[in-house]
Amino acid sequence: MEMTEAKSKQKDNGTLFSQFMENVRSKNEHEAKFIQAVSEVVEYVAPFIQEKDYYQNESILQRIIEPERTVIFRVPWIGDDGKFHVNRGFRVEMNSAIGPYKGGLRFHPSVNLDALKFLAFEQIFKNSLTGLPMGAGKGGSDFDPKGKSDNEVMRFCQSFMSELFRHIGANTDVPAGDIGVGGREIGYLFGQYKRLKNEFTGVLTGKGVDWGGSLIRPEATGYGCVYFADFMLHRIGDNFRNKSVVISGSGNVAQYAAEKSIHLGAKVITLSDSSGYIHDPDGVDEDKLDFVKELKNVKRGRIKEYTRKYSNSKYFEGENPWSQKCDIALPCAIENELNKNDAKDLISNGCKIVAEGANMPVTLEGIEAFLEANVIYAPGKASNAGGVAVSGLEMSQNSMRVNWSKDEVDKRLHDIMLQIHNICVKYGKESGDTVNYVKGANIGGFVRVADAMIAQGLV
Repeated sequence: MEMTEAKSKQKDNGTLFSQFMENVRSKNEHEAKFIQAVSEVVEYVAPFIQEKDYYQNESILQRIIEPERTVIFRVPWIGDDGKFHVNRGFRVEMNSAIGPYKGGLRFHPSVNLDALKFLAFEQIFKNSLTGLPMGAGKGGSDFDPKGKSDNEVMRFCQSFMSELFRHIGANTDVPAGDIGVGGREIGYLFGQYKRLKNEFTGVLTGKGVDWGGSLIRPEATGYGCVYFADFMLHRIGDNFRNKSVVISGSGNVAQYAAEKSIHLGAKVITLSDSSGYIHDPDGVDEDKLDFVKELKNVKRGRIKEYTRKYSNSKYFEGENPWSQKCDIALPCAIENELNKNDAKDLISNGCKIVAEGANMPVTLEGIEAFLEANVIYAPGKASNAGGVAVSGLEMSQNSMRVNWSKDEVDKRLHDIMLQIHNICVKYGKESGDTVNYVKGANIGGFVRVADAMIAQGLV
């Protein structure tokens, strides 16, 4: 009898998932990334909701996938050659149940509504898991800062903010940086907001330390990812020491994931960019990492140049690093960079831990392969939350007009990542001592937002 009821409940869960996703696809048929992000969440949250009548009665799932507001606008700007250009600007204000909208701005040719809806949706759960009072949003433009002069970037940012300023504020929507939006861009955006509003307020995070920014903000996402991976290892009685680590990317997230891995005694053997990856069998030590930071952050060069300085390393053009043997993999580049075949390569080469440093870098099929092989896998909404956590801490410092020390911010980041890990364990426990971190992150992030939405009524 119990077996029959269990099968019936499993069938109902499957039907609920199928019907819900069919409706999502019909409403968002050209938005593959958004559909992928929703599918990953709903697969785990739908069975949980089936057990809770009050979530079903409030149609929380149907409400949480719809942005509260989407703003699309044109961004005209003038190049150094005097020619007029027009780009498209976006801000997706996804959910404000637990705080003002919070999420980055991305300047990249790939930016469109699909990409930003997926990122904003992921941000709901990520921000919820931090325990900080932050809602979820995401924005940006299809403008490409690469190859542009500082003056061109400044003129674009000023034009972009000339529309965006109408929709943001310290208690409304607090954007941050993302791909293509670093300290330079945040400075130009903040300066234009200040000019238009005639106020100095914490409307953006990622600011310079001398004018309202927080220490270790650049390091936060990479550090947080490694902290989370280390907590997963400690849970099974292990740690980073003497582990080989494969990292993709060579921007801020990858650089500081590498730095923290080195601090914990691991050997980092790869870094990459959009052209290919380098493999260093001797390990990327702190001196080599300093070279990478200057190469990427100052000279804006290609990772291939690493092999010209360090002759024992090798460059693999047009490839990703997932074929290398390792104990730990940290995908820190871009969404969907690691597919099912890549996952199988990592599994066959002995990888035991995967923690996402980027947003949704592993495809659904790749995630499934890791879980089936009992690889301990952390989704970005949990392991990638360090960046937005320190952005939240920057908001707090701005509100109080104080500056915390590097050690204090780092300790708070460490404690937030531990709290996120513990939430994932609480909601992700399965048979025996097994923890499904995907399940734990999705349900743990959902509960806080859903409860707030119910408490606030039909909004």
